[in-house]
Order: sequence, then C-alpha cells, then structure tokens
Amino acid sequence: MTTTSNSKPRLYSFWRSSAAFRVRIALNLKGIPYDTIPVHLTKSGGAQFSPDYSEKNPTHLVPLFEDGKVSIHQSLAIIEYLEEMYPSPSLLPPLPSDRAWVRSLAMDIACDIHPINNLRVLRYLVKNVGSTNETKDAWYQHWIELGLNSLEKQLSADTRVGRFASGDQPGLVEVCLIPQLFNALSSGMDLSMYPTLVKILHECLKLHAFMDASWEKQLDAEGSNPSIPPQK
Repeated sequence: MTTTSNSKPRLYSFWRSSAAFRVRIALNLKGIPYDTIPVHLTKSGGAQFSPDYSEKNPTHLVPLFEDGKVSIHQSLAIIEYLEEMYPSPSLLPPLPSDRAWVRSLAMDIACDIHPINNLRVLRYLVKNVGSTNETKDAWYQHWIELGLNSLEKQLSADTRVGRFASGDQPGLVEVCLIPQLFNALSSGMDLSMYPTLVKILHECLKLHAFMDASWEKQLDAEGSNPSIPPQK
C-alpha cells in the first residue's frame, strides 16, 4: 500500500453528503485508515464558507481529501486517485471495455442525477426561483426517478451483473449507487420498480465498508439511515 505521508489521510465530509459518502465507501473498501473532518453544510450559514475551508477548497463543497501534501476535491477524482495509489482491491474490472461501462454507470449517477439535486441547487430553487417545498420535492424526485429508471434498465439486462453491478465484488458503481439510493429513500420514493438496484443495495449493506460509511455512523450524524425496503 502506497502513501504520500506517514500520517493518515484526512477527509472533509458532511454526514448527508452523497459525494462524501462515495469517498467514505471507497476508502473503506480499500481498507485505508483516515481521519474525518466534519464540515457542516447548513449550520450558521454553512461551514464550507468559512475562511479556513474556503482557502482549502474554493468550490465551497465537500468532500475534500488530503493525503500528505496532496489535496483533491471532487469525489470521482478522489476515487480515481485512490484507485491509482491503492490499486488493491480494485474498484474497476480488468477489461478496458468493462471499465468504461462501469465508469459510464457511475457517471450516470454522479454527473447526471446528483448535481441537479444537490443541496445548493434545491436551496436556489426555493430562495431565488420561488419554488414551493412541494415543487422542490417534485423536481427532486423527477430527476432521481429518471436516472434510476435508466440504471435499472441497463443493469437488469446486462450479463455482467452478479451480486453486484460488475460480477461478485463491489466497485465504482456501488460506490456511487448506494448514496443515491439513500437519497431516494429519504425523499420517500418507492423503489419497488427497481428490483435490480434494490438487490444490489441489500448485497452492499451486508458489508462493513458500506455500513461504516453510512449516515448514522458518522461523527457529525444528526439522523439515522433511511428505512431499507425488503428485497423481493
């Protein structure tokens, strides 16, 4: 295992952040010890806007990952760094075509579903556009539903799917999928239309790497995990 420092890496995180959740899962799957630095995104106007954090990460977002003198923001960039620095166990399959497929599914979640449902987007809809909470919630569920429909269709028809999206080991797809399913469940979405996704969710929640990264296990947790629907 390669490191750039004798001290543990540090992850600036918020318990409900999907992007930080992804990185926590990836770190756990790879067995990398790390320290969590909570950054509360809602109290007192948001700790992400504090002078100290703004200097570290001008995007005012989490996660931020520090490994010695290396500082990286953006969850997928952090995960790619972890994959290169700590290659075993890998989060990607061996064949280039399968790696591209896994990356495309991860990007469906991280680039298409999540950004338009991010906390700052939802805040803007209410404060600047004048959306009601009902309209905001409809927006939120519309984009998640659209994305999950696509993921279910892709995964339910692909022969590469085993216990997980790519065979019988969790990887990059699950790293991105499980936080998104937590969000869907917390918004009250019915996941019965997504049996493949729910099956993968249940397989992941059998593993400490996912459970230890979950909402209620975080230092700054202010609530519990969403209720997980039964697998049919």
